[in-house]
Amino acid sequence: MSGMPPLTPAQPTSDHRFPCDNCGADFRFDPAKGRLICDHCGNTGTIEGAGDNAATHITELDYHAALNANLPDIEIEETRVSKCPNCAAEVEFDGDIHATECPFCATPVVTDTGSHRHIKPRGVLPFALTEPHARDAMNSWLGSLWFAPGGLQDYARKGRSMQGIYVPYWTFDADTRSAYTGERGTVYYETRTVMRDGKRETVQVPKVRWRRARGTVARFFDDVLVLASTSLPKRFTDALEPWDLSEMEPYAPEFLAGFRAEGYAIGLEDGFVEARSYMDRVIARDIKFDIGGDRQRIHTVDTRLSDITFKHVLLPVWLAAYKYRGETYRFVVNGRTGRVQGERPWSKGKIALAVLAGLIVAAVFGYVMATQQ
Repeated sequence: MSGMPPLTPAQPTSDHRFPCDNCGADFRFDPAKGRLICDHCGNTGTIEGAGDNAATHITELDYHAALNANLPDIEIEETRVSKCPNCAAEVEFDGDIHATECPFCATPVVTDTGSHRHIKPRGVLPFALTEPHARDAMNSWLGSLWFAPGGLQDYARKGRSMQGIYVPYWTFDADTRSAYTGERGTVYYETRTVMRDGKRETVQVPKVRWRRARGTVARFFDDVLVLASTSLPKRFTDALEPWDLSEMEPYAPEFLAGFRAEGYAIGLEDGFVEARSYMDRVIARDIKFDIGGDRQRIHTVDTRLSDITFKHVLLPVWLAAYKYRGETYRFVVNGRTGRVQGERPWSKGKIALAVLAGLIVAAVFGYVMATQQ
């Protein structure tokens, strides 16, 4: 089963726009100050509930209740999104925006007037990095690339502003208890005489003595993180880790003021499949440690899971999608740490010059070696 099961009706939520109580212009969330700010008059506003140790107040939701469509209505929200025809990203837009460009691939799109019903986020990791700092990090990363076209960095530096996007993730908790059978191997050595170059030599040959093993291991998994987006290559988002989830705030739409939020494309059940795969790998490692010895074999594993809970959370990413010489290149920056990943073009001219230089160096070296003989 993919996606989310049918949901009970929920009232649409308001757009993520918050008027300044001084001048009426829109507030935006300022990562540098960690609060709302009005660019028109400079007024600031606070976000209720934000503060120290906020992550401890984020409660989990029951996984099986969600699968059975038994979540309370308050956990469901309805937002207006547009699905990009090129990369299939589902991005939330303000109510007065009817045409824009996909922040993930720079494809022009016209937004839908419909809505998207989904499980409401429980937590949000607010942006800590401002757009200028994210751009500096991206330009430094571009400048470090070998064989990149010389004009790409200048093009990116002069390009449009980066987009601040909240990317959807699932986190899963579960108690596990795994009974296993297997074998424990102990390495021992046998002395043998062999012939080498016409001479007899004594060598130690390793052997393994196997004995049956069985037992039980238990582990509680906390916040197994699973990407719920298909808009960016997973290798990019995985490389942005680690995320400081301990700094997560309970979800409040004010954190999204001035930013975009992507709707999840990987449903809850499919997300748990990936989380379970990670859990199984960790459990296998625990079993091998429990078996002990020099070698281990695992034959059977029977894992029982209980108290499975989850959260839908939003993590901050600065994103740039540039069209350079007819091709689109995407760069992503961790909105907390400034870690950069992206697609990179290759300069055929620089590669050709490097190859030519290598051939010249090899030829000179060969000539020097020949004249010394």
